[in-house]
Amino acid sequence: MTVTRHPVAVRYRDPDLTSLRRTSATIELQLAHRSVRSFLDSPVGDDELTAIVAAAQSAATSSNLQAWSVIAVRDPRRRARLAQLVGDQDAVRQAPLFLVWLADLGRAARLAEALDSPLEAPEYLESTILGFVDAALAAQNAALAAESLGLGTVFVGAVRNHPDRIADELHLPDRVFAAFGLAVGVPDPDEAAGVKPRLPQRAVLHHEVYDTAADTAIDTYDRRLAGYNAEYRRDAGWIEPVLARLRDRDSLKGRHLLREHLTRRGLPSR
Repeated sequence: MTVTRHPVAVRYRDPDLTSLRRTSATIELQLAHRSVRSFLDSPVGDDELTAIVAAAQSAATSSNLQAWSVIAVRDPRRRARLAQLVGDQDAVRQAPLFLVWLADLGRAARLAEALDSPLEAPEYLESTILGFVDAALAAQNAALAAESLGLGTVFVGAVRNHPDRIADELHLPDRVFAAFGLAVGVPDPDEAAGVKPRLPQRAVLHHEVYDTAADTAIDTYDRRLAGYNAEYRRDAGWIEPVLARLRDRDSLKGRHLLREHLTRRGLPSR
């Protein structure tokens, strides 16, 4: 007999979690999220793209500045060039739609120039962060919208590995910076991947003040993630890869130069 586990138990890989007192179809869709890196040869149509971007634009935005934009890349040749720039990722080459999310202070700058209005705030770190946060909020809405349409997605942070070359490829104007990408398409049902477990809530949910004792939950999670990875022939838990990813400058894969790239793009982030 097949036993269907509750989505929250799957998300945390915790058999003791069997229900949520309050849930919804939206929450269960969120709980079922996984990264998709293999796609069928099926297009994402204009109707789907319009709906996805409308959902993205429905996300919260600081002071209604809407300091983000997105470029929809469908041309296979351009996707292939972008795939090379982000570490030769097949998901970018294969997905019929690659969305590049931009922190965009350029729109306001062009408006200020047209109206001969002063514009100093984009030179400061707060404005750079604002653009990245706005783009991230919009993109997460877009990913959930895509999944609600039966599509799969995977975020691609490696867009920041070669930001100048990405900017040239996408003809980005001044004060516009590619924050990350999102590959979108119909998931290949034969892809060997599942719902990757997350840290227990005990490790991330603090009440009133930060409690470092919450770190005691990490060992349990390390074992759970190792068990998940073993099912897909990967030999890793959580602790070792996290420390390796943050070990030194080289682990950033060129992104330690991000401030210099931002400055060249007109975002000095003072």
